[in-house]
Amino acid sequence: MDIKVKLSNLRTAPRKVRQVIDLVRGKKALDAKAMLSFTVNKSARNVEKLLDSAIASAKHDFQLNEANLFISKITVDEGPKLKRWHPMSRGRAYPIIKRTSHIALTLSGEKAEIKKEAIKQEKPKIKKTVRRRTAKK
Repeated sequence: MDIKVKLSNLRTAPRKVRQVIDLVRGKKALDAKAMLSFTVNKSARNVEKLLDSAIASAKHDFQLNEANLFISKITVDEGPKLKRWHPMSRGRAYPIIKRTSHIALTLSGEKAEIKKEAIKQEKPKIKKTVRRRTAKK
């Protein structure tokens, strides 16, 4: 069972959020939560809140044990940019781009490797037939 949660329009640049995301990708949910609580980064708090929300919905909606959950997929996409202008001397204006982020997190209850092995075993083997060309006379 996959639990998907999203955080949209986070007022932090995606580049800064990706630094935090790379720390917890593929980890167990409880290990990731502990790691995020000790990470000194502004965006780590927001990712931790998102992880807490995903764990809570897994426990409440699907009655899953949080010890068995792990982060199967977590991505950061760029959101809308806020465009501002900074006045400079001689009537010039320099642009200021305030970037936002969208975070998508997916928790799974079982390991992805187990799923991949099960899919490989279920696929029937297809015999390839080779057609030979005959020369026209």
